[in-house]
Amino acid sequence: MTVAHMWFDNTIIEADTSEDQSGCQYDKKSDGWKALSTVAGLCNRAEFKAGQDDVPILKREVNGDASEAALLKCVELAMGSVKDFRARNKKVCEIPFNSTNKYQVSIHETEDKNDPRYLLVMKGAPERILERCTSIFVNGAEKELDEEMKEAFNNAYLELGGLGERVLGFCDYMLPSDKYPLGYPFDADNVNFPVHGLRFIGLMSMIDPPRAAVPDAVAKCRSAGIKVIMVTGDHPITAKAIAKSVGIISEGNETVEDIAQRLNIPIKEVDPREAKAAVVHGSELRDMTSEQLDDVLLHHTEIVFARTSPQQKLIIVEGCQRMGAIVAVTGDGVNDSPALKKADIGVAMGIAGSDVSKQAADMILLDDNFASIVTGVEEGRLIFDNLKKSIAYTLTSNIPEISPFLFFMIASVPLPLGTVTILCIDLGTDMVSLRKVLKLFSSTN
Repeated sequence: MTVAHMWFDNTIIEADTSEDQSGCQYDKKSDGWKALSTVAGLCNRAEFKAGQDDVPILKREVNGDASEAALLKCVELAMGSVKDFRARNKKVCEIPFNSTNKYQVSIHETEDKNDPRYLLVMKGAPERILERCTSIFVNGAEKELDEEMKEAFNNAYLELGGLGERVLGFCDYMLPSDKYPLGYPFDADNVNFPVHGLRFIGLMSMIDPPRAAVPDAVAKCRSAGIKVIMVTGDHPITAKAIAKSVGIISEGNETVEDIAQRLNIPIKEVDPREAKAAVVHGSELRDMTSEQLDDVLLHHTEIVFARTSPQQKLIIVEGCQRMGAIVAVTGDGVNDSPALKKADIGVAMGIAGSDVSKQAADMILLDDNFASIVTGVEEGRLIFDNLKKSIAYTLTSNIPEISPFLFFMIASVPLPLGTVTILCIDLGTDMVSLRKVLKLFSSTN
């Protein structure tokens, strides 16, 4: 995952991911970039692994979340050592990111000896960050977050999300020294500091290109009668763009929103069953009854669930099972374990997966690659097909041989085949089948 774009000072800027920063399109000394890089560097738990000083920054291994690793490398390239910067701005309190809040907060002492105030920094889902802000930092000045700036934010958010990029919002706040003096006992469990009325700084978007084998794997699933449903915590715009890029939403298939836009009519006037594809927001899923969810799963061939919580994945699994489907679920987090356990086949990630998810799963992907699931399905179906052929062969050879004996015992019909004749037939057919197996084995090797 790599930082692709940034939005600060009301401008979308392409990030420079070169080691020498030769393609930089913004002023690194600007107040907007300084504020944004400060939040991205401090409100971040990712760290470079030790002993990599001689390794190029973009190739260094990182301990931490993929999104935070991308932010760490971006800030390290542009501003220098993030580790030293964090040491100069000591962290005194932190609320880690969780799927319920969808934001992360940390409070720091500042390196400015003339300013005794603490700095609160926050990052997370852009809409969650924006609703906690009352002002915005633009061109070195703090101004009211009015409707005009909110519209500019929405336009930037939709543009970056439409590129299939994962977007994060950033904000900060200088805590007043009279209420929060040095040594103040901050409590992350019983929050005793403000998380509203903050100052919005900007956006950073990251791109995680799908592996080259994924579109082909999705197409193979569809041709094999397997329905692929995407469940993600990303914004619906981002989720839809990624789903289209990998073929989960086929080219030409429209959602309700696409039909409404094409016909220039309100969404409410569109019959949902006219749309083959559907993008369902987590808030909509939360308000759905079981019957409504079943209707979505039944009447849409291509489905994306966006901004969902891990708990909602379990609801989706149960809905698919109510339809009589055999459900395979992929997941890597602790919160995914209920869905992995509930599914007919739970698939955990061997590299990024947590120990709890691996224990709850039936299968573990050693390479964390979706295409490996398709390979497993192919192998499983091949084994099942060979098993059916083996049973069919056994029945077609043994039933004709035992039938004369049954007729002889029940109706006293004379035996057409003697014991020696049957043994000769078995030997001949077994030799032929053995020859075919050896030929197949030699060709595969």
